[in-house]
Amino acid sequence: MKELELKYGCNPNQKPSRICMADGSDLPIEVLNGRPGYINLLDAFNGWQLVHELSASTGLPAATSFKHVSPAGAALGLELNETERRIYQVDDLGTLSPMASAYARARGADRMSSFGDFVSLSDTCDEDTARILKREVSDGIIAPDYTPEALAILKEKKKGAYAVIRVDRDYVPEKEERKTVFGVTFIQGRNDLAIDEELLSNIVTKNRDLTEEAKRDLLLSLITLKFTQSNSVCYAKGGQAIGIGAGQQSRIHCTRLAGDKADRWFLRQAPQVLDLPFLPSVRRPDRDNAIDLYLGEDADDVLADGKWQELFSVRPDPFTREEKRAWLDRNTGVSIGSDAFFPFGDNIERAARSGVKYVAEPGGSVRDDHVIASADAHDMVMCFTGLRLFHH
Repeated sequence: MKELELKYGCNPNQKPSRICMADGSDLPIEVLNGRPGYINLLDAFNGWQLVHELSASTGLPAATSFKHVSPAGAALGLELNETERRIYQVDDLGTLSPMASAYARARGADRMSSFGDFVSLSDTCDEDTARILKREVSDGIIAPDYTPEALAILKEKKKGAYAVIRVDRDYVPEKEERKTVFGVTFIQGRNDLAIDEELLSNIVTKNRDLTEEAKRDLLLSLITLKFTQSNSVCYAKGGQAIGIGAGQQSRIHCTRLAGDKADRWFLRQAPQVLDLPFLPSVRRPDRDNAIDLYLGEDADDVLADGKWQELFSVRPDPFTREEKRAWLDRNTGVSIGSDAFFPFGDNIERAARSGVKYVAEPGGSVRDDHVIASADAHDMVMCFTGLRLFHH
């Protein structure tokens, strides 16, 4: 296929819309089902690059859940523990394949943001992964291949309209990238610099004890940031992103946004949340919304008289600020990556409140000494990568 006509561009009034190769060659994708849109394909191509690079870096299957050209989650195919199976809502599906486990993690890290996602998988989409997708609200998927069983399941989604794309695993883009803005063509070299452990060798803090697990999580955060709209910050733990702050003008706002998401990921593992007595009739998205409200400042929206009866069999006790802080203090060993340098130590102070122990950032701020001192005050291990990862 040399050209794919799209329904419209970013918005319905932006017509005509299509994708093609500038040199007239075949597209590196094949649409197996549905009709992907303009934004779907932006998510698909960014997501595919992320999981392809993440899998190559770690040797593990990788998945990402994309929304509006930034990842809501990214993860590796590591086995889920019982608590993770529950908070990711896959505890009824039996033992999952590594590919399915990667997607369950990627989708589950921030289920609110993943609603209506576009999925990217580094390896063949199998039946286990398709079974998870079958019951989630999702727009489409890109993967290098599909088992017949998985493809049959996916073709039934959205009344047969679910977008399913096969990508050429061996396709390598040209060295130069081009895009047009305001009728002007921008040309730059593709960001193909490999992200590997060598980037983590310049440790600038007193604590230099960088574990293998932390290296893996820092690499995951940096590769995720490489395909996240800037400014961006990514918290990671246990082989997955647990909080991504994307597209903020201020870095501290990125750090706070991502940290708040990481906190909610960990709070969902608390008994107060795991044991919420939902009525069987409450749908999965409504449960996600209710949990989000229950954990926030607007808990009365689900606990007030006349409200809780619509969701729960009995009224849950409030999850108090003190109880939440006590639970969050148990979250340790978190890694954080930043796509550009931290200009102030306030980013480190905020990260510390979410259990961050390991930091990877480019360095190069005139206040690096203050940032290092802040990291030392919290006994963190911080690497200066020397690599900026802006993405627009």
